[in-house]
Amino acid sequence: MQKTTLAAVLAIVLLGSATAAARGHADQPSPSGQDQADMKALMAQLQALKSSYAQEVRRLRELDVQVQALQARLTGKTTNAPLPATRAETPAQVAAQQAPTAPAGGAESHAGTLAEAQKAQQAQQTEKSRSLQDALLQEHATFDRRLTIENGLSYNHYDRRQLTLNGFLALDAIFLGNIAIQNVKSDTLTYDLAARYGVSPRLTLNLDVPYLGRRTSYQKGGAGGSAAAIAEEDTHGSGLGDVTLSANYRLFAETATRPDTVLTLGVTAPTGRSPYGIDWKVLERDNDKYIRFAVPSRQPTGNGVWQGNLGVSVIKTMDPAIVFANVGYIHSFPRHFGDVDTDPQTRTPGTVKLGDAYYFGAGVAFAFNERTSLSLSFSDKINGRASLKYHGAPWAKIIGSDANAATFNMGVTYALSEHTTLVAMLGAGLTPDAPDYSITFKVPYMF
Repeated sequence: MQKTTLAAVLAIVLLGSATAAARGHADQPSPSGQDQADMKALMAQLQALKSSYAQEVRRLRELDVQVQALQARLTGKTTNAPLPATRAETPAQVAAQQAPTAPAGGAESHAGTLAEAQKAQQAQQTEKSRSLQDALLQEHATFDRRLTIENGLSYNHYDRRQLTLNGFLALDAIFLGNIAIQNVKSDTLTYDLAARYGVSPRLTLNLDVPYLGRRTSYQKGGAGGSAAAIAEEDTHGSGLGDVTLSANYRLFAETATRPDTVLTLGVTAPTGRSPYGIDWKVLERDNDKYIRFAVPSRQPTGNGVWQGNLGVSVIKTMDPAIVFANVGYIHSFPRHFGDVDTDPQTRTPGTVKLGDAYYFGAGVAFAFNERTSLSLSFSDKINGRASLKYHGAPWAKIIGSDANAATFNMGVTYALSEHTTLVAMLGAGLTPDAPDYSITFKVPYMF
């Protein structure tokens, strides 16, 4: 009897527990009801925030461009061009931006906005300051300026000494003959008027018109056969130099991994006074009429021949500096002259061909601030031997006409105003064929 009662009580307890569990399960909401509604609401809020974020990023970028343009105008970097206007948006565009979209589309829009922001930041980092642009104008080429007129004044000093022995060595120890020391000092002052015109973002035309004034002093020791006697004579010359017309063409624009590359083509016309056919003044002769000391009656102002130039220059921005390099080739065309003899009593026609030249250089420019920059560079020009051909005779090389002129240059640019820049350069000769030193001042005016 007790066992039957205990079994009945246990069955009642188990039945009550099952009933309670079923009742609790029936009270829970369906997973496709409230949870799905909450999920849709959260997704809508997320897409709205993403659209608002993209719109604010775009507005911040436009305002940053306006602030940079205004700062550049105040510091003299650009002209008084109107500031970039903020793009107006219609209510339909705003509503479309704020409307919720699918999750995948929202992610793509967000990624595209971030990519645009990164590109804008990269462009801002690669933008060159005014001071680096001024240094670039002197060493490379710029294509963002419509017209530039440049006035330049340069001074070169050249001093070369040469020992001349005219005789023979007796008993391997005693020199019999004349010992003469020749010294040539030359000072050249050049005014250069240059114009650069930007035809397109990839093409620039250049015109250089120099005017030279030269003074050369010739000194010779051992005049009259006496080692203590020194003869000296000065000659002068001034006039228009050789005019150069050239074009710069941008082959490749600068990127994160590639330098800005520019091709230069130019031609130089022999508009200056030619050095051939100039009469020389004979100051000393031997008894056998051998000329010991003679100087030109006047100084030339040009090479006298047509020349063509082909060069390539590259530049890479490494903020706050730029690195540049160039290499080129100059070809001289033969030209016939009615007189190539230095003796005023004779007239000898002939053809002259200057040796071809190769030049190269490299350097770096640093920006101190928005207005000032410093550049350091090395340049070298190697000339081959010239050739001379008299009428009816073969070509003959002119001994001593080859040269190697290497120079170390240091320059400073300073923006005087919005349109004007002052450029000062100092060059030091590293080889005997280069000027001992040179000083150059340039004032480019940008329209």
